[in-house]
Order: sequence, then structure tokens, then C-alpha cells
Amino acid sequence: MADVIEVGAARDDAPPSAAKAPRRGATAGRTGRATPYLFLAPYLILFGVFGLLPIILGVWLSVHQWDFQLPNRPFVGLDNYKQLFSSDSAVFGDWWQSVRATAIFTLLSVPLLVVVPLGLALLLNRSFPGRTFFRAVYFAPYVLGVAVIGLLWRFLLDANLGLVNRLLGVVGLPSDTPWVTNMPWAWISLVGVTVWWTSGFNAVIYLAGLQDISPELYEAARMDGASAWQRFRNVTLPGLRPVLLFVITTTVLASANMFGQSFLITQGTPGTETRTVVWFIVEEGLRNNNAGRAAAMSLVFALMLVVVSIANFRLFRYKED
Repeated sequence: MADVIEVGAARDDAPPSAAKAPRRGATAGRTGRATPYLFLAPYLILFGVFGLLPIILGVWLSVHQWDFQLPNRPFVGLDNYKQLFSSDSAVFGDWWQSVRATAIFTLLSVPLLVVVPLGLALLLNRSFPGRTFFRAVYFAPYVLGVAVIGLLWRFLLDANLGLVNRLLGVVGLPSDTPWVTNMPWAWISLVGVTVWWTSGFNAVIYLAGLQDISPELYEAARMDGASAWQRFRNVTLPGLRPVLLFVITTTVLASANMFGQSFLITQGTPGTETRTVVWFIVEEGLRNNNAGRAAAMSLVFALMLVVVSIANFRLFRYKED
């Protein structure tokens, strides 16, 4: 009986820390649940400051007549949007001309920027001496900035002093082609320069996708007597389907946002035929001091790209078996 009393006394005299142990466990559990949000916090802060906040500010600007030179910025509601779709407004013609120019460039450049890098990736995926060197050579132009590319090709394509026309004259071809001033040569120049400049990036993406395709699939296809085209159609393309979705989507968005090549190489000529949407938005907001209308254009253009991206995802959606 005395032993039982002593044990009970010992339990009653237990240190307070033993009784608080569950509280420490609960605190640790709460801290553990908060850990993912702590890791996400830097991204969420950056996204809020540089992503969400500009969108909110753009919507607010688009419903005001925002002129940097005037002290008052009156609320105009949806007038800035209505002017883009009203044929009697002063900006209607120029706006839709820039949309047309952007659509032309996108339709001309995207197929080449999807097919040409795929062909390069198929070649560079083979084993041959100097493969790493050629991979670096094809990717090298992509590391150059648009200012370097624009100024370089502006001089190379000059109708009078450009090296391109001089080389064409040496081989007996016409040496007075107006590459940057007349149609359709201006579009040929812009698309050609863009394909040369950015194909290396898409080729690297394709290479990564090709290396994820199991060689056993190709071996099985060869054993079944499949030709090279049949292996490409039935093994390579299905294996690259998610990569194709990524490449097509990013290429469409990049081509639709083209600005530097047109601004530096053709300078919008002839007339405003090669003035894209982004260029027109910059001109309207900064040169004409109408940030409200420029914000409305930006939001309308963004919605257009969202629709195109959704259509692309629905067309090339990828489902795991």
C-alpha cells in the first residue's frame, strides 16, 4: 500500500514540462502546416507585385482618360474600349491595322518556328562527331538581345549598302531587293530573321522531349518493319505531344508580342504595314500620352491571346492513358 502511495506521489510530482508536451506537438503541427506557405511566400509576393498589381492598375487605367501631362484623369467608363470597336473613332483603323499585322506575322512565323526546330532537333539527336558543337551553334543566336539582332540585320538587309544584296549580286541574282521597305519583302525579312534568331530555343526543347522517348519503342517499330516515316509518325510525334503543346503555345504568344524586330528592322514600313499591336500600344501610351486607351488595348489584346491559347490547348490537349 505504501508503494502504491509513493508511485502516485511520484506521478503527482511530475515536472510541468511533461504535462505540456502535447502543446509542443500541436505547435509543431501548426508550424509544419505553415511551411509550404512560407516557401510559396516569395513567389506569391513577386507575383502580386509584378503580376497581379499591374493587371489591377491596367484595368483601372483603362476606364480613365489618363494623360501624363494633365492634372485630372476623368473617369470615362468603357469609352476607351468602345473606340476600338467603333468604326467612326480616330483610333479604329490604326488599331485593327496593327492587329492585322500581328496576325500576319504570327501565321507566317509560327509554322516555321514549330517545324524547322523539330527538324534540327531530329538531326542533332543523332550520334555524329561534333554534335555538341553544332547544338551550341544553333542555340547561340538566341542568347543575343533583340537590339543586337535588329541593328545587325537592319544593316545586312539595307537595299543599298547591305551585305545580303551584295552577296546576291556576286552569285548573279538581283541585288536591289528592298528587304525592309517594300512588300512582301518586309514580311519575309521579319519572319526569316525571327526564325534564324529563335529556332535554337525550340530545338533545345524538342531535344529534351526526344531524349524522354524510350529507344525500345523505336527498336520494336523496326522489328515490325516500320519505315522511318512510320516511326516518326507513330512513335516520335505521339511522344512529343506534350512538348508540341508547350512549343506551339509559347511560340504563338511570343510571335503575337513581336515588337523589337519590326521597330528596328523595318521601322513599320511600308507605311504602317508592319506596325504590330505591341508597337501601337507603346506608341499610343507613351508618344500620344494616352495611357488609358493603351491599357484598354492591352487588355483586349490579352483576351485575344487567352482565347487563342485555350483553343490551342483544346486542339492539342494531352491525356495520360
